[in-house]
Amino acid sequence: MEETKKKITNKEIDLSLVRRAKKGDYAAFDLLVLKYQSRIIATVFRYVKEKQLAEDISQEAFIKSFKSRDSFREESSFYTWVYRIAVNTAKNYLVSSKRKGEVLMGDMFQEETFYPEKLDVDSPQDLLNANELRDLIFETLSSLGEETRTALSLREFDGLSYEQIAEIVQCPVGTVRSRIFRGREMIEEIIGKHMDENLINKNTEIS
Repeated sequence: MEETKKKITNKEIDLSLVRRAKKGDYAAFDLLVLKYQSRIIATVFRYVKEKQLAEDISQEAFIKSFKSRDSFREESSFYTWVYRIAVNTAKNYLVSSKRKGEVLMGDMFQEETFYPEKLDVDSPQDLLNANELRDLIFETLSSLGEETRTALSLREFDGLSYEQIAEIVQCPVGTVRSRIFRGREMIEEIIGKHMDENLINKNTEIS
């Protein structure tokens, strides 16, 4: 009877490439860059909101990660490790260019996660209400503490697991879950209040 071959995980493949890169194999690291560059660029774009700038900062982050590849302890996945480097590089750019106030969420509203699916927009008034709700959600996200905002963004917009987020922000998984729950709770509260106010206004107009 033939033995069932053990499936090699994505993390193991990356680890093999990293180990080759540590020995000076540039081609191995290039494979890692090709594999993750689009995701890293998308992440950096949320900070700087300029495509070319996001590409430049991402390239800088990969260069930094290659130069410091020996410091990668192989405990976390390569992606979470280079993700931290990319985010820190983007933050450093914003601070140095005095643009720290820019919101990291970027084009988050293209996502459907926090946008109410059942909101009717058949009339100009409904469209106005929808835009008002969008603004309210944006303000709420912007007002969240950086730790809560980061955890929520990584979960909802990057689709990372709680474990991956914990590796990136370097805190226990339980803390990550708590931050995400708290952020979602605030967003849902804002949506609920807005929907209630619209319902009251409509009933007032009818009466």
